[in-house]
Amino acid sequence: MSMILGVPVAVLFGQLLLGIINGAFYALLSLGLAVIFGLLKIINFAHGAMYMLGAMVTVIMFDAMGINYWVALVLAPLVVGCFGVLLEYFLLRRIAGQDHIYSLLLTFGVALMIQGILTNIFGVSGLRYSMPEIFQGGFKLDFMFLPYYRAWVIFMALLVCFGTWFMIEKTKLGSYLRAGTEDAQLMQGFGINVPLLISLTYGFGVMIAAFAGVLAAPIYSVTPVMGSNLLIVVFAVVVIGGMGSIAGAIITGLLMGVIEGFTKVFYPEFSSAVIFLVMVVVLLIRPSGLFGKEA
Repeated sequence: MSMILGVPVAVLFGQLLLGIINGAFYALLSLGLAVIFGLLKIINFAHGAMYMLGAMVTVIMFDAMGINYWVALVLAPLVVGCFGVLLEYFLLRRIAGQDHIYSLLLTFGVALMIQGILTNIFGVSGLRYSMPEIFQGGFKLDFMFLPYYRAWVIFMALLVCFGTWFMIEKTKLGSYLRAGTEDAQLMQGFGINVPLLISLTYGFGVMIAAFAGVLAAPIYSVTPVMGSNLLIVVFAVVVIGGMGSIAGAIITGLLMGVIEGFTKVFYPEFSSAVIFLVMVVVLLIRPSGLFGKEA
């Protein structure tokens, strides 16, 4: 059996694949956080709950209404995104312009409420969602087996990440979003409905998290606490990449997933802490993050 640094090649590439898959979810969730904080300056501690809601809505749609995966892939993020718009309109708008700690505490409270309500209804044992038949099987490579669905997750994560970056950085709509959050009065003078723009931006960031939840439903056990278990890691990824940096969130999310995967091969006991070690080192060297702008 071929070995690299004393580790079988199949094991090494298997962990690399697992790291890339985890990194794809880190990138999607970090991207949503970066969009919300970068454009709205809201520290969204409800982001993990929105990820969980995406997965839960997918399961509920299938069990209650027979809605299949492909429809849920579009419909579930839209439902959760609409919830996010309402959350911004009725709650977050009331504390606009206040210190960041208020948005953090408010969204944290909302996350706990959502998690508590769903735990009372569904419990914490977890719900299963069957993988679509088209994704049964996988690619048999010389050094590893790549399941079709894992490849699909990586492809869709990269597609959404690149599409979001392109929309915000390279299109007129993105320039409206950036301008509307930097100088709302000026944009309103040009006839732009800035409050609506802000609500839709928050809803879009939430939709990205919910989309990641739909992708996760066939892979992981769907529980009301699945988002809270991931949220702290995702916040660490955002800090490493630079708060508000769209490209930083995407690149760092993928990179941290790979680093975590390799750590599981060479030092498994440290795999759950390696991302936080990287965060500490980055903050000591560059407090604004790898891709963030200096204050």
